[in-house]
Amino acid sequence: MGPGNRPLDLEWLEDFIALAETGNFSRAAQVRSIAQPAFSRHIRALEEWVGVDLFDRSAHPAALTAAGKRFEPLLKELLAGLEAARIKARAAHDMAAASLRFAATHVLSLTFFPRWLGSVESRLSLGPIQTMSDSSQACEDLMLQRRVQFVLCHGHADAPGRLDEGQYPVLRLSEDVLVPVSAPGVHGAPLHALGTAQAPSVLAYSEASGLGRIMRAIQDSEFGKDFASSLSVVFTAHHAALLRTMALEGRGLAWLPMSLVADDLRSGALADAGKGAWRVPVDIRLYRQAASMAPVAEALWQLVSDGSPTP
Repeated sequence: MGPGNRPLDLEWLEDFIALAETGNFSRAAQVRSIAQPAFSRHIRALEEWVGVDLFDRSAHPAALTAAGKRFEPLLKELLAGLEAARIKARAAHDMAAASLRFAATHVLSLTFFPRWLGSVESRLSLGPIQTMSDSSQACEDLMLQRRVQFVLCHGHADAPGRLDEGQYPVLRLSEDVLVPVSAPGVHGAPLHALGTAQAPSVLAYSEASGLGRIMRAIQDSEFGKDFASSLSVVFTAHHAALLRTMALEGRGLAWLPMSLVADDLRSGALADAGKGAWRVPVDIRLYRQAASMAPVAEALWQLVSDGSPTP
């Protein structure tokens, strides 16, 4: 006798507990609201699955065998664990349903998002908020997997992403501009400048970066077909914040959002490497799931649609 390939039915486990507690097949079947013949078949099926007899049927009342006595406390612990897991899973589901779930690109999670969220909260009670900060590609993945309700990112009409291709609803919250910046040298002039005879050292965005997608899409039309070949890329990264750090260290120039480097330009920590030119206007966008969302998420979208709160 052995389990073979027969699947285990959780109902058998509850039947076992009822019989162990009552010691009587008829009474246990009544407790379990099942006909006695069916109940007896369940107990036998469980014993076949375990591979040994769990009850001594010659005893009155039915008594646990040595194997049954060992099995009982372990089974009770297992059932208690399953119930706890069910309760925790439901609680997590309820919490997620009541929460707002955002994915924001790393740079906007540091600059725009906190102030924008504060302006929204001044007009609407939002409750729990979950925010994931990552590259544009990772944020798109989270939206496509329905793990978030909203994605906050930069965008440009000439550089559609996967959410645009999927026709996800979108709102333009604000505007930003990518500015070529470099650490200053003597007399505050940029160490790495555009429009010079020497190919500048460039700190570039990776393939996973939404800002990189924008730069690659517009560079020929905005700066000329020979522009890319005139640059010397010395460093690549997903995140604008890391490129900013490298620019501050004098490693090259980078096109960074004004929302990130405005203070650096004002203080002189960074210099405009394009002398006011070579700038790329971009949108700050909020995408949402196309399907109906939790009431609080729908309320936020309606509020922003009616008049986008800006920081």
